Amino acid sequence: MTLPDLGSANPGAWGAVIAILAMAVATYLCRIAGVVLMGFIPLTPHVRRGLAALPGSIIAATVLPLIERLGLAAGIALLAAMGSMILRRNELLALVVGMSVIAALRALGF
Repeated sequence: MTLPDLGSANPGAWGAVIAILAMAVATYLCRIAGVVLMGFIPLTPHVRRGLAALPGSIIAATVLPLIERLGLAAGIALLAAMGSMILRRNELLALVVGMSVIAALRALGF
């Protein structure tokens, strides 16, 4: 499959500016859409529980593909960072622990 030939559709010097403005508008619409939609949804206990679980599901959806791609060392480093976060409640320390664990595991050949 090939891309269609755009021929004379050369965006010229304004192409980058148009692309940046289009992305700014798209970003704004994405952000405001949630606020507008939540104005129509009643906050029942079921909806509140769903919203409370949303950050954890977003983190899982972000982290799990990385672990699948990077392997066991990334999973162990994530567990170490999570343990540090649970014990100390310090994001910077959890970041240092996770990075130290994965660096040590990579140095050991994992």
